Amino acid sequence: MIKQANVADLEDIISLFEAYRTFYRHPSDLQGCRKFLTERLAHKESVIFIVYLEGKPVGFTQLYPKYSSARLAKNWILNDLFVDSDARNRGLGQQLIQTAVEFAQIDGATFVQLETQVENVIAQSLYKKMGFALQEPDTEFLVFKKQV
Repeated sequence: MIKQANVADLEDIISLFEAYRTFYRHPSDLQGCRKFLTERLAHKESVIFIVYLEGKPVGFTQLYPKYSSARLAKNWILNDLFVDSDARNRGLGQQLIQTAVEFAQIDGATFVQLETQVENVIAQSLYKKMGFALQEPDTEFLVFKKQV
């Protein structure tokens, strides 16, 4: 079962979110995770879907809106996707992605964007299987980033 999370579902997400962060080599910070997710959900700054297996939360995906003034459009960034290692290889990641894409379509988005680390070939394989295309370097826009 997959459901869209709200603040009342915070306890179902915290440990999964922490496991996701440590997978990407960030230090453990349960208090910081709780604060971060509470703010996102309370202010409706992200959309989180949780997948349950036998009544236990085993995975999630989090989407953030992406707006374009020039295109007059709102799209979605699939920023986080995680399935507990004990629940993998059951198609749950694929179900979470499909749920996210369907949500974006219903919301009127024209695309869902995501990123993954170069070495995460398992995720890349799933994304390609789900119809995501690896983007060539953009010839119209350049992306600049500054750490603050």
